[in-house]
Amino acid sequence: MVARISTVAFQGIEGVPVEVQVMVAPGKFVTQIVGLPDKAVAESRERVHAALHASGLALPAKRVTVNLAPADLPKEGSHFDLPIALGLMAALGAIPADALADYVVIGELNLDGTIAPVAGALPAAIGANALGKGLICPAESGPEAAWAGAGLDILAPRSLIALANHFRGTQVLSRPEPSIRANAANLPDLADIKGQESAKRALEVAAAGGHNLLMVGPPGSGKSMLAARLPSILPPLSAAELLEVSMIHSIAGQLAGGKLSDRRPFRTPHHSATMAALVGGGLRARPGEASLSHHGVLFLDEFPEFSPQSLDALRQPLETGECIIARANHRVSYPANIQLVAAMNPCRCGMAGEPGHSCARGPRCASDYQARISGPLMDRIDIRIDVPAVSAIDLIRPAPSEASADIARRVARAREIQRDRYASSGTAGGTNARCSTALIETFAAPDPSGLQLLRDAAEKMKFSARGYHRVLKVARTLADLDGKDSVGRIHLAEAISYRMAGERLTAVA
Repeated sequence: MVARISTVAFQGIEGVPVEVQVMVAPGKFVTQIVGLPDKAVAESRERVHAALHASGLALPAKRVTVNLAPADLPKEGSHFDLPIALGLMAALGAIPADALADYVVIGELNLDGTIAPVAGALPAAIGANALGKGLICPAESGPEAAWAGAGLDILAPRSLIALANHFRGTQVLSRPEPSIRANAANLPDLADIKGQESAKRALEVAAAGGHNLLMVGPPGSGKSMLAARLPSILPPLSAAELLEVSMIHSIAGQLAGGKLSDRRPFRTPHHSATMAALVGGGLRARPGEASLSHHGVLFLDEFPEFSPQSLDALRQPLETGECIIARANHRVSYPANIQLVAAMNPCRCGMAGEPGHSCARGPRCASDYQARISGPLMDRIDIRIDVPAVSAIDLIRPAPSEASADIARRVARAREIQRDRYASSGTAGGTNARCSTALIETFAAPDPSGLQLLRDAAEKMKFSARGYHRVLKVARTLADLDGKDSVGRIHLAEAISYRMAGERLTAVA
């Protein structure tokens, strides 16, 4: 007899259907797993044997063959433990085989027969729903899987015995309820920052349109403080965005307790991060920081200290919104619709341009340091601002500063305007930063005086085609913040000023 159990293998954030075939036949007592399993899958043999023994099921002295079909698809991860164990139990008659036909099964087994949580419960649940089946998953992964749909049949047992009792009718497993993680109420507030009014304005514009932002200034000027307060003015994730972000974090195993959050991701990798850590990769092609920042913010502090190869690897995700990891035997794509926020010092010693300071290496100190950022990457940054050092007068002055809640309301209104605009045009994206070049020329068509200003600035500053369209996108965001239907000269002037590198930022290669 051959027992067949449905499960999934993960490719990117999608669950590919896999059938676990278990056959118990006369022969030497041995269990063999075939079908391109990795080390974790091959070791499931020992975990399954121990878990079945702890659950009171004696294995017969026969040959057990487990085939993971399709056989040419690589199988990775420990979530194959539970389907293999259930297939073996069905082949031995411990549970009815037909009861498992309508379920997709994932789960890792402990040696005592309990079921441990696994990564990827949400993508597996969505894949099971697409197949018209229910899902059997660990109890701790149940709240995460429940987000796949209210009509999805989910069984979330804590042990093999509990699952067997459910199918025998002696115990009833209730459907888990979706849960959401409580967001922290004490986010850093922009009201804490004294001075830097122009930087706060740029931060508001970047948040309203989803634009990439670069802040340049000496140490202690408040660049990191400004970036840390960006989440406090960003709108919450929509329902569709919440599922996309949660699927990526589920694959990465970063959904604590299976609870989802509607707060936009804010990732801050250290500058020693490798290329694989930023864009994804490794032996099992896991998502990197760019994908984990999907629909959120990727903040790179000490921007030039990252390796040039790692920074240039971000050029494609910034343009296309996805990270493609290509290997000789497989190709994986992870979504990466990110807003890049970066901060850097103007030179290696950090004080270039400050009154009374001169670098020991002269102008080369700044030019060599800034040249670590390639021109094509710099061209993808919409807003570049200078963040000067805060004076003692700014710190002593008790002038009140605008709170994040007030700015967040303006940002939310601008985002709503953009969402309605692009929904009516039948395009996805929802922000000006993600608008196509053809549409932005229509939606951000300037008035005659603005067109003349844009033409003069493009000739003088030698805008690239990408730079020209990004100026239009920023200008469109500025008009949305003002509640204007058309882009005026004043909006273009401010957008062009953000495109300029600033006094401390010289031209880079």
